[in-house]
Amino acid sequence: MTSTRYVVCAAMAAALLAGAAGPAGAGGTIQGKVRFEGTPPAPAKIDMSADANCVKLNPKGRLDEDIVVAKDGSLANVFVYIKEGLGDRKFERPKDPVVIDQKHCMFTPRVLGVMVGQTIEIHNSDSFLHNVHSLPKKSRQFNAAMPIPGMTLKKRFMAPEVMVRIKCDVHGWMKAWVGVLKHPFYAVSAIDGQFSIKDVPPGTYTIEAWHEKFGTRTATVSVAEGTGATVDFTFSAPD
Repeated sequence: MTSTRYVVCAAMAAALLAGAAGPAGAGGTIQGKVRFEGTPPAPAKIDMSADANCVKLNPKGRLDEDIVVAKDGSLANVFVYIKEGLGDRKFERPKDPVVIDQKHCMFTPRVLGVMVGQTIEIHNSDSFLHNVHSLPKKSRQFNAAMPIPGMTLKKRFMAPEVMVRIKCDVHGWMKAWVGVLKHPFYAVSAIDGQFSIKDVPPGTYTIEAWHEKFGTRTATVSVAEGTGATVDFTFSAPD
């Protein structure tokens, strides 16, 4: 099921939205909220008993982060990005790396985005062995042990792909997802379900929202010069 709802903001309305409008002649911000409709599946408790180090770091236990729904139904860890509409325009990739940390036997963040060729800097903040194993279909895989506290690994994906899974072969519950794009127009919904994609050039776009358990939703939005747009997404459990 595809749920679409969009509101294209007029200049006056956009001015009332903090950050939704840029200076005259500039692009706008696509912003919105992701919600879960209905009763979400209960998050599973992670069994860390195979590694005493992980048990020690998580004395109260940990819940799997594949489904993170707030009490008001807000849905986190949804990757929202422009899927179509940018044409052949080229964008400079950021020089700063995107960081993934292995801390307390979890990948942080769970979901993130990078541009093609942008450096991904993977840290090990724990004092014991982790393993970083990427599973892209369009880029070269990597599989590297990180046994040293404070160790850093730098990698890049050289082809666009939504999404690339990263796992730890030592701790099977550790997962992360990376959206790799040719452009910088993406965001990940926060715990309150909010997301914001800034500095979008004027145009009409297909926006896709991806969740690791609930699939994808799409919508169409238009951004005029100096104004923004609002689009909300609603997910539900599969039938």
